[in-house]
Amino acid sequence: MLTVIMECQDQEPELAQTLSVLVAGAVEGLVSDVVVLDRGSQDGSSRVAEAAGCRYHENWDLGDVVSKARGEWILLLEPGARPQTGWVEELLEYLSLNKLPARFSPSRNYRLPFLKRFRRGRKPLEYGFLIPKRQALDLVRSGKHLADVAASGKAKTLSSEVIPSWVARAARAA
Repeated sequence: MLTVIMECQDQEPELAQTLSVLVAGAVEGLVSDVVVLDRGSQDGSSRVAEAAGCRYHENWDLGDVVSKARGEWILLLEPGARPQTGWVEELLEYLSLNKLPARFSPSRNYRLPFLKRFRRGRKPLEYGFLIPKRQALDLVRSGKHLADVAASGKAKTLSSEVIPSWVARAARAA
């Protein structure tokens, strides 16, 4: 049903956190495969991805990756992002009833102060991006990257929340 795609570079702990949350989706039959696209990591990202049963690529063509995705929907996530309780059930329902892109709601418990949010702006993949495979294929054929795909248009906001990846990065830096 759903293929999860993530790009990483030296984000071993963040990747492990996200993959641990995706297990629930795999158990329920929602997540059919996870693809990790590496941008030259020097840490153990490859070992984490391979141990979790992900397809891991160091050199890739995004169009080829999306065309070989097993799911009919693609979920783009940043390593470190963690969908919260209820995400599996909501996505199962959403995928069966909709054909439009969507993204998770921001976590109410993990928000930057207003001025930091205002100055920083929102990153395209900060709350994930769910898109039908056919639409994703059209976008990646035109040479877009994951963030470009996520920024490509309007998306419905799901009620399920996601802890954004910056939380995991901040915890590691502390």
